[in-house]
Amino acid sequence: MPTRRPTADEALLLDNQLCFALYSASLAMTKLYKPLLDELGLTYPQYLAMLVLWEGDGLMVSELGQRLSLDSGTLTPLLKRLESAGLVSRMRDVADERRVHVHLTPAGRKLKARAAKVPECVLAASQCSIPELLQLTAQVRRLRERLVA
Repeated sequence: MPTRRPTADEALLLDNQLCFALYSASLAMTKLYKPLLDELGLTYPQYLAMLVLWEGDGLMVSELGQRLSLDSGTLTPLLKRLESAGLVSRMRDVADERRVHVHLTPAGRKLKARAAKVPECVLAASQCSIPELLQLTAQVRRLRERLVA
């Protein structure tokens, strides 16, 4: 249903800013995740990398970076820390040494079972139904795609 265009003053109200709603929700989400991920010994970016690797082990660093929207300057130190923690190993491709594959170690695979409680905790804290969260996630993903395009 179409609504009227906000006045200039209304458009500048903090509570009318999509960017602030997303930013403050992100801060709240990070605060929610912190103790859950501390139990796993992961930072939030490390958790995201592990999620991608749990979906498909043995990805190239470049593929991992694409999935996470991270450049190699950010991703390389993150992977080094995961490797130091014994969760992943990095191996150069024998056919092309510029390509590096990231593999889960047995400890990295085992961590997935412990991480399984994280989504349930987020679902409970959100006080949303699963369909609501799926719809919200899809809307935010579409927004991101439009902004990037």
